[in-house]
Amino acid sequence: MNGEAVFPERDEIRIEAVLHALADPVRLDVVRQLARSGEVACGALDVSVSKSTLTHHLRTLREAGVTVSRQQGTIRLQSLRRKDLDELFPGLLDGVLAARH
Repeated sequence: MNGEAVFPERDEIRIEAVLHALADPVRLDVVRQLARSGEVACGALDVSVSKSTLTHHLRTLREAGVTVSRQQGTIRLQSLRRKDLDELFPGLLDGVLAARH
């Protein structure tokens, strides 16, 4: 592996994994932050969990196909796979993001 995070190809994203990833309040909050801000450095995410727990949540989102991450120097940037998710599951992200919290 060359330091890039592994994530599923578009046709490998499954609704069950996406829904599981979005069901956790911390992960849902991360998705909301990414939806508002676009690409965000891991350290800039406003979460109430430890760094190691955040790493777990980010991995879960990435492996489900909800997010993608890329390394830029010493910073790992996170972003939503909005286009892929909107094409695969129309309205899902809009509905999740519009839900009261």
